[in-house]
Amino acid sequence: MAKVKTPKRGGASSSPYDRPNQSNNNNNSKSAKNNVFKFNTNFGQHILKNPGVSDAIVEKAYLKPTDTVLEVGPGTGNLTVRILERAKKCICVEVDPRMAAEVTKRVQGTPEQRKLEVLLGDVIKTELPAFDVCISNTPYQISSPLVFKLLSMPNPPRTSVLMFQREFALRLTARPGDTLYCRLSVNAQFWAKITHIMKVGKNNFRPPPQVESSVVRIEPKIGKDRPNVSWDEWDGLLRVCFVRKNKTLRASWLGTKEVLAMVERNYRTWCAMNGVPVDDSLVEDGGEGEGEDDVEMDGAVDEDGGMDVDAEDDDTPAFFKEAAASGAPAKTKSKRKKTKVAELVREKIRKVLEDVTELADKRSGKCDENDFLRLLFAFNEEGIHFS
Repeated sequence: MAKVKTPKRGGASSSPYDRPNQSNNNNNSKSAKNNVFKFNTNFGQHILKNPGVSDAIVEKAYLKPTDTVLEVGPGTGNLTVRILERAKKCICVEVDPRMAAEVTKRVQGTPEQRKLEVLLGDVIKTELPAFDVCISNTPYQISSPLVFKLLSMPNPPRTSVLMFQREFALRLTARPGDTLYCRLSVNAQFWAKITHIMKVGKNNFRPPPQVESSVVRIEPKIGKDRPNVSWDEWDGLLRVCFVRKNKTLRASWLGTKEVLAMVERNYRTWCAMNGVPVDDSLVEDGGEGEGEDDVEMDGAVDEDGGMDVDAEDDDTPAFFKEAAASGAPAKTKSKRKKTKVAELVREKIRKVLEDVTELADKRSGKCDENDFLRLLFAFNEEGIHFS
């Protein structure tokens, strides 16, 4: 009677020349694929899969054993496990519950479990606890809001090592006169030291994004090095200046009725808070709201022949957006009578631009932070504020 063949222990082949069972391998690969959930690219979920890049990012953060680290968008935890090896605690903020469960499961039952805290929600809207360092493979949709949130914190982190889209990283480090120089460039370099660390190719991610990436280190200025300037005042000034960065400052400030109306409202508020009387009587010459100077208006073509539109970082102030959303018809001559306070505000702006700073004919894209500081100081001296 023939002997029944039984499989060897450990699944070893009965002969070194036997071929593996192809059908079993196909079934195993299909089941493995089905066990991996689909990444949501609407949340910017591009998981960093290169361990060498992950090691380099954590290495460049110069973590201390006493540090508490904030990680934005931990994904499956490739950066998280490396942070937990070096830091005292890691706080992960994740908007996708599946990812939050995945990173929690990855350290479950290990000593690092007690060092991990996961917050479920949008990092831009979440009240963050105190932390020393921020590390992030940043979802590209929140790049600009995240940078502004970190820089505007009363006690900013010691350092932030963040992965961004290549073009956004170049905006952070752009200098006056560069094509990518914008409000983001001025704000970031005014409040922090920005260093480009390394480039990261799209093939280092799963699924691969459509653009290349870069890692930057942001070290906020603290103590005596931190500018003694109100964040709201500074950012409010820059928002107006960079509505169209290739327009002259005279056109940006005096050629737009929405800007003049906003400055007048702010001036009235300052006068009310400081007990300064405001003259609301009409202008004696009977001029109606037609008298704007001959300056370049919104929508004018820039020197380089195109509109200066910044799709990545929308610098348009809220009052412009409201005016555009209202769907106003074609402009007609204003029937609103001019008041003396409106004339006074207009004259104050002209004085600041032409007489005090002599920046009226300069363009925002060519100005450095010293020019903007002079502008802010001169406006404040005239009682014009932006917060």
